Amino acid sequence: MNGQYVTDLIEADDTWTAIVGGKGAHLGSVSRIEGVRVPDGFCVTTDAFRYAMAEAPSLDARLDELSGLDPDDREAIRTLSAEVRATIEGIAIPGDLAAAITRALARFGDDTACAVRSSATAEDLPTASFAGQQDTYLNVVGATAVLRHVSRCWASLFTERAVTYRQRNGIDHREVRMAVVVQRMVFPQAAGILFTADPVTGNRKVATVDAGFGLGEALVSGLVNPDVFKVRHDEVVEKTIAAKERAVQAVPNGGTEEVAVDAERQEQPALTDAEVVRLVRIGRRIEAHFGSPQDIEWCLADGEFQIVQSRPITTLFPVPRAADRENHVYLSVGHQQMMTDAMKPLGLSVWQMTAMAPMHEAGGRLFVDATRRLASPASRAGFLDLVGRGDPLIRDALETVLDRDDFVLSPPEAGPSRPPSGGAPAAPIETDPALVTGLIERSRTSLAALEREIRTKRGPALFDFLPAAFDEHKRVLSDPLSFRAIMAGMEATWWLNDNLQEWLGEKNAADTLTLSAPDNVTSEMGLALLDVADVVRPYPEVIAFLKRQGQSHVVEDEGFLDELAKVAGGTEARDAIEAYLDRYGMRCVGEIDITRPRWRERPTTLVPVILDNVRNFGPGAAERRFEEGRQKAAQKEQDVLSRLRALPDGDRKAAETKRMIDRVRTFIGYREYPKYDIISRYFVYKQALSAEAERLVRSRVLADKEDIFYLTFQELQDVVRSNRADDQLVKRRKEAFRTYQALEPPRVLTSDGEAVNGAYRRDDVPAGALIGLPVSAGTVEGRARVVLDMAQADLEAGDILVTTFTDPSWSPLFVGIAGLVTEVGGLMTHGAVIAREYGLPAVVGVDGATRRIRDGQRIRVHGTDGYVELLP
Repeated sequence: MNGQYVTDLIEADDTWTAIVGGKGAHLGSVSRIEGVRVPDGFCVTTDAFRYAMAEAPSLDARLDELSGLDPDDREAIRTLSAEVRATIEGIAIPGDLAAAITRALARFGDDTACAVRSSATAEDLPTASFAGQQDTYLNVVGATAVLRHVSRCWASLFTERAVTYRQRNGIDHREVRMAVVVQRMVFPQAAGILFTADPVTGNRKVATVDAGFGLGEALVSGLVNPDVFKVRHDEVVEKTIAAKERAVQAVPNGGTEEVAVDAERQEQPALTDAEVVRLVRIGRRIEAHFGSPQDIEWCLADGEFQIVQSRPITTLFPVPRAADRENHVYLSVGHQQMMTDAMKPLGLSVWQMTAMAPMHEAGGRLFVDATRRLASPASRAGFLDLVGRGDPLIRDALETVLDRDDFVLSPPEAGPSRPPSGGAPAAPIETDPALVTGLIERSRTSLAALEREIRTKRGPALFDFLPAAFDEHKRVLSDPLSFRAIMAGMEATWWLNDNLQEWLGEKNAADTLTLSAPDNVTSEMGLALLDVADVVRPYPEVIAFLKRQGQSHVVEDEGFLDELAKVAGGTEARDAIEAYLDRYGMRCVGEIDITRPRWRERPTTLVPVILDNVRNFGPGAAERRFEEGRQKAAQKEQDVLSRLRALPDGDRKAAETKRMIDRVRTFIGYREYPKYDIISRYFVYKQALSAEAERLVRSRVLADKEDIFYLTFQELQDVVRSNRADDQLVKRRKEAFRTYQALEPPRVLTSDGEAVNGAYRRDDVPAGALIGLPVSAGTVEGRARVVLDMAQADLEAGDILVTTFTDPSWSPLFVGIAGLVTEVGGLMTHGAVIAREYGLPAVVGVDGATRRIRDGQRIRVHGTDGYVELLP
């Protein structure tokens, strides 16, 4: 019976997590790697934990109470978790279990010093590292002391930090068990941490070694600054030797103490370069064994390295898979599409199948490989210029990579004299509004055909049909005339900003000249919700119903509109919302992910915005705002032209400018239509796929209709054809998605794993100001409202919206705000275009804006110069 309570460490491997916990399973695996030494030891198993916990029946009620606490209620968690720990430490270890542990200790010899380490079943997994959440005890001497510290390790499962982490991440306290690793104590001359990938940059080819004298606890606790070595290709490429004034050492009778380091040793390196390289080679063996970068705790004793911990580094952004071993430079698609959240597998695969360029998945995000464009001198400069106009941070990141002469190599045949591929550029299109009207009509005709043809498709026939639908999708998207219309608007914007600044000294003049431009489906969407508010405003009972819904979600989305119709004025309000959803119901936050709930599926998302519009605007606001914008643009045009005519060669400059103003107003609104078409098609695809999901649930092939979101398109097709699904695959994908949600994607990612985000290299802003990209001119001061979820928005007139990113679905909020600040964005991204359309001062690409600006804080947004001041 004792065998299930204690097992030798060397018997464990990666499959033993449920028995010996994450740390025990990892150490057991490491001990089997050739050339890697792990201190001798054994594991007190999770069966032993369960056996001992059964001695305290009162724990069940305490755990029930603990599970019901709010993770933000720190005081309640602190109090109750302390009570649970005290109960566990007070349990008398059953005699047969104590005997089993004592027998295992006997092989070390009498009073051998031990390290006693907690090892939870939810610890050190590939998708979640629980480093530091449970306890480790060093230099524990004697069986009595070891048994006491085993109990303390069990209790450490319920530290305040561990409890809060599990509450926030949906991990059931009852599902986590605690094993304990007991090892022969190592008394090192030096110890520290090895990261087999650079933990700051993510570079997989650069290992980082932190080292100090004595036990590693001095480093872990922050008692001393470590020596830091960076190693690449078996060579120390960088090192910083710290003044190590203190160290932690073992005390002869047990425990540890802090001691002073002799003055002459303090600035000596804890390791020689040769030792550092040898340690990194050991780390590479461990990394190869586990198949992922590792965070490794090590000791150096008597000239030998010993490994006392190895866990995955879970904070690194994954690297896209490549078919070769060459260097690659990847650009984030999410930063271009204003959606940097993680996407589910079905969303990723559908976007890949309908995109115009090959895309690579990593960390739940998509990337495009820009290596060839950067490698060719013929295309590099133009590519950097195009990218830089949209997002200077991406350009700076790319230039940072290019500055490393050995990373992106030009192909031998490429040279400055080689003409760019593709022949001569297409002739400019005429400035003719009928071109835009024709493009929109062709798109609508194609979409109507899709809706008509897909209605009869079911089961395998649907999946036979969809690839052809995706081809038509790409045909419409790649229409050369559509691309030329988009570029015409963008190029006219650039021309106006560049030339009017040169001639008149005026920054971003195009922002005002494009106010209320025609055919902008996204700005029309925001104004149309003002019209919905006009219908709602006269009916107090409708407003009261919407307020109740917004506060408590008393009615589910499915029955929301039906219930609305039951109150006085509700039929009119319902019809207005229905009409809005007929035109815009396919939209939602993060809409490039087909799995995201659309407004048509979740109409209550719009309730807070409708109520804000009712409160903050009067009747007819939509028409009035559009007309005000049109008049401001016309006045600006007259002002600019008259000032130009007064200049030398003024008539020519004014004539060219007038031509460009007409051109920008003709084409800039169309910039938003292709995205509207894409999302309209996505909703048609989603409705058909959702019907298949419901059939699979009825047939008991899937447990939940949203399980299809965790399958790729091809995998879903296979499930539909076979009527068989892999439940474990769905479960693994859900776990991976939760992990990806915690990662922040970089703007630029190299095949070495290095995340490069770029920097603004400016010295023309006030001290303390937050720097960003100016995308919509003007200056505004007001209350910052930090909004991370559109459905939770509560805005007053004059508020400044601060958020991570704004895709087109955020546009209805824009009509009620005074300014905009986002963490992600570029000059021609959707938020920037609509901010200019509405005349909102806006600064985008502000790193950490939602963390650095407090909700309710007064700020001043300089939309012309690209910075945000934090006001007292």
